[in-house]
Amino acid sequence: MKFTGKQTAAYGIGAVGKDMVYALSASYVMYYYQDVLGLSATFVGAILMIARVFDAANDPFMGVIVAKTNTKYGKFRPWLFGGTVLNALVLFALFSVPKGMSGQGLMIWFAVAYILWGVTYTMMDIPYWSMIPAVTDNAQDREHLSVVGRTCAGVGNALITVFTVKAVAMLGAGIERTGFRMVALIVAVLFVLAEALLCYVITEPSTENQMQTTSVREMFKSLFANDQAMVTVLTIILINSALYITSNLIIYFFKYDVGGVSWQDNYTLFNMVGGASQILGMMVLYPLLRKFLANEKIFQICLIMSMTGYALILLACVTGLAHNIIALSVCGLFVFVANGMLTVLTTVFLSCTVDYGELQTGRREESVIFSMQTFVVKLASGLAVFITGLGLDLIGLSGNNSTDGTIVQQTQGTIFGLRMLMTILPVLGLACALVVFRKNFKLTDERALEISEELKARRAGQEVAE
Repeated sequence: MKFTGKQTAAYGIGAVGKDMVYALSASYVMYYYQDVLGLSATFVGAILMIARVFDAANDPFMGVIVAKTNTKYGKFRPWLFGGTVLNALVLFALFSVPKGMSGQGLMIWFAVAYILWGVTYTMMDIPYWSMIPAVTDNAQDREHLSVVGRTCAGVGNALITVFTVKAVAMLGAGIERTGFRMVALIVAVLFVLAEALLCYVITEPSTENQMQTTSVREMFKSLFANDQAMVTVLTIILINSALYITSNLIIYFFKYDVGGVSWQDNYTLFNMVGGASQILGMMVLYPLLRKFLANEKIFQICLIMSMTGYALILLACVTGLAHNIIALSVCGLFVFVANGMLTVLTTVFLSCTVDYGELQTGRREESVIFSMQTFVVKLASGLAVFITGLGLDLIGLSGNNSTDGTIVQQTQGTIFGLRMLMTILPVLGLACALVVFRKNFKLTDERALEISEELKARRAGQEVAE
């Protein structure tokens, strides 16, 4: 079975909606609760890490639940729509702390809301990505769907990173607390509409013969026996840790380092260039490189390109170009373009590990494998946000939770520390990812094609036997 053009478009719109939600949470929760509401950065980071690790540990179970689901509406759609509605409600609560709440009450509100947000997001994210290997057994079709999904997810992420700060200032009339509440409401509504459209348009294939109901123990056994899935998972953890450290710190960098009355404009422009660059990487550069290079080669080039971009940003800062938005944007191009291609490639690699696992065990476990994608993204973001929070306190960054719009001046030592956190730590994570990938990844283009052909032959033989 193949997706029609209409279904592909709906799938892409679904990716836009869900990644708008994820980007708002991943990039602005730390800032909202630390800088706007005044909680300790280390406390916020610790709660975020604990909540995400707790939620991530439940993701494989959600994958098993989805795999066992069998309703007249399909395997994926009931969870996709139900999880979306619940997550939208919790998102609004997360950015709508009651006025006057502080201290222990604020801490409890934050912890409970964030845990619920993570659980409900998992409910819809796992079935969304599990559709890719379930809907087609053609490697090229999967790659196309991965590009569509990741490209549109990049659009959703870009919309949030580009417009949130300006929208908060405009909708809140200068009061960030009010602005974030309004932005969360708008994003939640758009999220529900996007996923409702996807659920209405999509047609699920029958997977009765491909995915047998097994025990949780058997699912986990086969998952951890899939060495290529585990290599891909570890690589995703390292790459996403680098990404989320940057995404959590970049707003502080522009507010307190670049500074000035136009810091919001500069921040918006930088993210606009970054968002466009990510989409360019996914839709233009990746397909172009794909004509000449294997996926594993492109992947390594992207890691090196991203590390180069971080090094150039640090160089721009130490040479006095931190306030030059053009210079910063040019340096950032390397990071953003590379990240756009990396998000596509990691999804393609995970899809390949589904075939690899089926060849080993005889079972297709899309939901279990792709639950690991949600698992590792949350694990990476949890680790990154804890490092971010701890780092902000260690460098002595003072929060800016006043209501009159005055920006707190930071010391030179704090600014230097902020620059180092934002560049050196991501480079270390990406370097480790490169080493792990080079030493352990075996699913080259040639090997993936061999596995796909072998599985087709096996299924054809089973059909003849029946």
